[in-house]
Amino acid sequence: MRTPRVTVITAWLVIIGIVAAALVMAFVPWVQTANGDGQVVALNPDDRTADVSALVSGRIAEWYVSDGQQVTAGQPIARVVDLDPDYLVRLGAERAQIEAEIASVTQSRATAMLDVNRTQQLWREGLIARRDYELAQIKVAEGGAKLAESRAKLQRIDVQLARQSTQVVRAPRPGRIQTVNAGLSGGVVSPGTVLATVAPETAERAVALYVDGRDIALVRVGQHVRLEFEGWPAIQFSGWPSVAQGIFDGRVRGLDPTSISNGLFRVLIEPAPGKRPWPDLRFTKLGAKVRGWIQMETVSVGYELWRQLNDFPLEFGKDIKASMSGKDAKAGVPKDDDATVLKAGKPK
Repeated sequence: MRTPRVTVITAWLVIIGIVAAALVMAFVPWVQTANGDGQVVALNPDDRTADVSALVSGRIAEWYVSDGQQVTAGQPIARVVDLDPDYLVRLGAERAQIEAEIASVTQSRATAMLDVNRTQQLWREGLIARRDYELAQIKVAEGGAKLAESRAKLQRIDVQLARQSTQVVRAPRPGRIQTVNAGLSGGVVSPGTVLATVAPETAERAVALYVDGRDIALVRVGQHVRLEFEGWPAIQFSGWPSVAQGIFDGRVRGLDPTSISNGLFRVLIEPAPGKRPWPDLRFTKLGAKVRGWIQMETVSVGYELWRQLNDFPLEFGKDIKASMSGKDAKAGVPKDDDATVLKAGKPK
């Protein structure tokens, strides 16, 4: 019986496929990556979203902005008025009274100083008792204490007047009004109450990736990173970065020494110098989601499949292996080669 031609062709195709797969797994390189999800952030704190808060207690009398409006630094946001409309008038009257009190105490103290000089001369001549001279000195000291107390009251009044004069809340930096706390209209606010949120329109961007704790030990500053921005069309092959499309380049700027609440570690990514710039801020705004792949060592496809099937960690780099070997040497643990030499040279 002759073997059907279809069976022969199928057998040869299976054999060729097995050989090709073995060659691919043995010789085709694969770039290992530590992947993570994150978002676009601003490096400069002044470029981040800022809350505009009330400086004094009172109620909102007027809003000068609305949601989505562009503002400049120092532009009025809202006006806060005191609950007592005559409060500033009374503060002014109280300040005038304290100033008159200071003038009176100053004059009285000057007169008391003259009395001290006169009583001192009379006491030296023996015309009055020493107690009269001491009483004059006590009056001068009491006058100084009253003068200091009155000046402290005046300073407190000036502080209150200065605070009440800042009832117009202004934008701390240029940007766009993201939200206005309209629920406070006509209501009572206290110092620190958030009135509006200003979001900047220009910022020095970075990407905050959150990497698993198993991979963070292999991440180093300066490593190359591939980024896929949310809403930007891209095709990514993590093991073969040269064939990816729509992917942008980055570089590890720094990493946090401690994890966040879910056990992930934050890694800051900056634009890679000399590479294609990231999409404009119009397309990748602050807070946009990003997926990144931090490039590690290059291994074979077969090793990578074996590693992932066994859930093994990524391959250690040469610098990490060198540091581990150095630690072993310092600890007095011989390397494999040293152990072989010792064993071979051991006397019988």
